[in-house]
Amino acid sequence: MWRIRYLLYTLRKDEGIGVVEIILILVVLIGLVIIFKSQLTSLVQTIFEKITSESASI
Repeated sequence: MWRIRYLLYTLRKDEGIGVVEIILILVVLIGLVIIFKSQLTSLVQTIFEKITSESASI
């Protein structure tokens, strides 16, 4: 969480990004997550299944 705060702080400090721009970026990101929710869920499940199976062989 601190990385996001630091990123937002540096963006606002260096480039003068305002609150409206940050809100618009967050809205777009949330929209993309909602649109691709099923694909993201299956990708994460596949990754965790692979991690689990690979760690069992160690």
